[in-house]
Amino acid sequence: MPQLPAPDYPADVRARLEADAREVIARYPDSRSALLPLLHLVQSEEGYVTRTGMRFCADMLDLTTAEVTAVATFYTMYRRRPSGDYQVGVCTNTLCAVMGGDAIFEELQQHLGVGNNGTTPDGKVTLEHIECNAACDFAPVVMVNWEFFDNQTPDSAKRLVDDLRAGRPVEPTRGAPLCTYKETARILAGFPDERPGAVEATGGAGPASLIGLKLAKGEAAPGARVVHPRGEAPHDEPTPGSGHLSSHDAPQPTSASDPEHPTGPVTEEGE
Repeated sequence: MPQLPAPDYPADVRARLEADAREVIARYPDSRSALLPLLHLVQSEEGYVTRTGMRFCADMLDLTTAEVTAVATFYTMYRRRPSGDYQVGVCTNTLCAVMGGDAIFEELQQHLGVGNNGTTPDGKVTLEHIECNAACDFAPVVMVNWEFFDNQTPDSAKRLVDDLRAGRPVEPTRGAPLCTYKETARILAGFPDERPGAVEATGGAGPASLIGLKLAKGEAAPGARVVHPRGEAPHDEPTPGSGHLSSHDAPQPTSASDPEHPTGPVTEEGE
């Protein structure tokens, strides 16, 4: 837990941050709603949310430092200690894990000589395991400063961090060109990315992720089966070969009622 009160920013730094903070606060009808972007703003100054940064946010929003600390320590996107120029996050949630995410994370720990949330001695890379990035189509996924690096392997991930540490150009699979963690934090605070071509760069979700959107728009989704609400008659026939039934369908034959697929002996409780 950070010790507060904390020292203030130097006068020139505070003046610059105050101007930026007022611009952010003006976007909200209630000033305290600006707390999340302001935390990104102070993170862009030092690379993590310092005691001084939390005090600054509290002063600008007329909050207590306890209120600011509660938010800053709740969200994992706010770093609470110095970190590297490149935040390398390996998804270890279910699908990425079984597709190789766990192996990637283990190999990177050994390769970089750091543990979870550890930073390399040169200050270039901070490694962490992260939760689902909503990119399951491209599992296993690694993110660098929140940009996607899809379909990774232990070897490709090791080449990635080696390139980052050596200063060699690295391009995400999708999305904007890579920038440093401080620069990313300023963009997340709501300030425009002024790098040439950064705004135009884009990358969509994978086909599996977009099926629901296509169905909502009334577009045909090959192989998709529309499940109607309970009690509502279907307006059309299911797509042939559409795969498994949904749990919303009527009960299907089970081993208890299907002689061709019997279960083993069943005992009553206590027997």
